Amino acid sequence: QVQLVEIGGGLVQAGDSLNLSCVASGRNISNYVMGWFRQASGKEREFVAVIAWYGDATYYADSVEGRFTISRDNAKNTVYLQMNSLKHEDTAVYYCGATNVFGGTWSRDPLQYKSWGRGTQVSVSS
Repeated sequence: QVQLVEIGGGLVQAGDSLNLSCVASGRNISNYVMGWFRQASGKEREFVAVIAWYGDATYYADSVEGRFTISRDNAKNTVYLQMNSLKHEDTAVYYCGATNVFGGTWSRDPLQYKSWGRGTQVSVSS
């Protein structure tokens, strides 16, 4: 099973950018579809973005489309989430997850993900 660690969170101002990394160990991420989710205080975990095994397809939540970019480097066993034009409502703990399924509905469902990191806090001041 793959182990995941998210890094790169922090406190920024609205309009700033952050780049999150999800570093994997145990297995190569080329075996997995990789997704980013987030969970704000008091809310359920919600889908942010997903990328197929070799990066040839991606999906985004409507709320981040055009501002966030998911990418992966299988040789470095790392998945990235570049976040631009951050808004206060982007404040949450961000998690990366690994799954074996890719598709619009399945990829947005956190129950489809087998492995999760512990998350990294992103706080955006307005």
